[in-house]
Amino acid sequence: MSLLLPKCPVITRSSTSSTKRGVVVRSCAKPETTFCAKVQRNENFAKLRAGYLFPEIARRRRAHQEKNPDARIISLGIGDTTEPLPQYIADAMAKAASGLAVRETYSGYGAEQGQGPLREAVAKTFYNNLCSADEIFISDGSKCDIARLQSMFGPKHTVAVQDPSYPAYVDTSVMTGMTGQYNGTGFDGVQYMPCNPQNNFFPDLSKTPATDIIFFCSPNNPTGAAATRAQLTELVAFARKNGSILVYDAAYALYISDPNCPKTIFEIPGADEVAVETCSFSKYAGFTGVRLGWTVCPKKLKYADGTPVHQDWNRVMTTCFNGASNIVQAGGLACLQPEGYKAMMGLIDFYKENARILRQTFQEMGFAVFGGDNAPYVWVGFPGKPSWDVFAEILQKCNIVTTPGSGFGPAGEGFVRASAFGKREDILEAAERFKVAYGKK
Repeated sequence: MSLLLPKCPVITRSSTSSTKRGVVVRSCAKPETTFCAKVQRNENFAKLRAGYLFPEIARRRRAHQEKNPDARIISLGIGDTTEPLPQYIADAMAKAASGLAVRETYSGYGAEQGQGPLREAVAKTFYNNLCSADEIFISDGSKCDIARLQSMFGPKHTVAVQDPSYPAYVDTSVMTGMTGQYNGTGFDGVQYMPCNPQNNFFPDLSKTPATDIIFFCSPNNPTGAAATRAQLTELVAFARKNGSILVYDAAYALYISDPNCPKTIFEIPGADEVAVETCSFSKYAGFTGVRLGWTVCPKKLKYADGTPVHQDWNRVMTTCFNGASNIVQAGGLACLQPEGYKAMMGLIDFYKENARILRQTFQEMGFAVFGGDNAPYVWVGFPGKPSWDVFAEILQKCNIVTTPGSGFGPAGEGFVRASAFGKREDILEAAERFKVAYGKK
């Protein structure tokens, strides 16, 4: 009777003296192979840079922390809220959640466009009835709606963006197929509209080629600049002249203090024929993790063939979205009740004070500083220095995370953004660290 022994692994004596104990293990197992589907990758995703801006910042922060385990890092980078939800708003969501455990108050699917009372409250509170409730589509946030809008527009359109601006405008344009390749500073096919101190952070539209889609954010992220009524009137006229659709991001509108700076594009006559507007509760009520926003799509806005954009947007929302959480919408409605609105504005005032502290700190040190008065961001100039180098220098010297300006576009080079979203003690500590590291210029 023979004994069958397994053939793998094979153990043999080694003739080399460097092998421990003179034994070598050789495996006769087949080498691993990687299976690949026959589906080709979307070529547009291959155009994207290595990583989205904020995950790359997080990666560099982790690396710094690993090298400096005792460092207490303060983040003035990503604009994430830090203060607790107002109790009145949290209680409304808790009540809605509890109601799901009771048969009489249980609710399942709701209208994909949002609950009627919330749509009506948004129209009344933020737009003073400049738009109707059925033109407001409640969602899980502006960023998600920007991607949905791009999907609706499709790849055959040209696009313009403020430079610098929120990276999602360009990246979703790339993903959708609106652009060419990355050219070292930006993407071919994207019309970058420089916004800098020399033009008061508003593009020279007389030199801007016509495009199909225009992304515009006011107050701007990252510069903190809020467009005036005259500037927005010029922008609407520019869009009308060229037959463009303006995607207006008003995510920070309630931070505006200057009465000459509109809080919605629909304060400008004729805007309802050329613009959609996105907004969010994220930076108003601390809903960055709760997720609730909206897009206003006027019925007067029409494509070249006369089809209302509202019709297609409604189709997108009813096909690709099941509606915001019922619980979260209860929180949104609470934000717009007198007690909730007062508490929400208290949060905004808190972050605006943070911005004032940061702005004053950099001004006293002699830096060129922008923003921080009508927005929760401070835009600080470091002329002649690459933004990522400044980011690394501040992280090394101060253990503070900022955001490099070049991450927002070519015109952001030489700047960093400091976010006012932070605990007050961290903002004050950061101000002191900056003073120690940089002193008075």
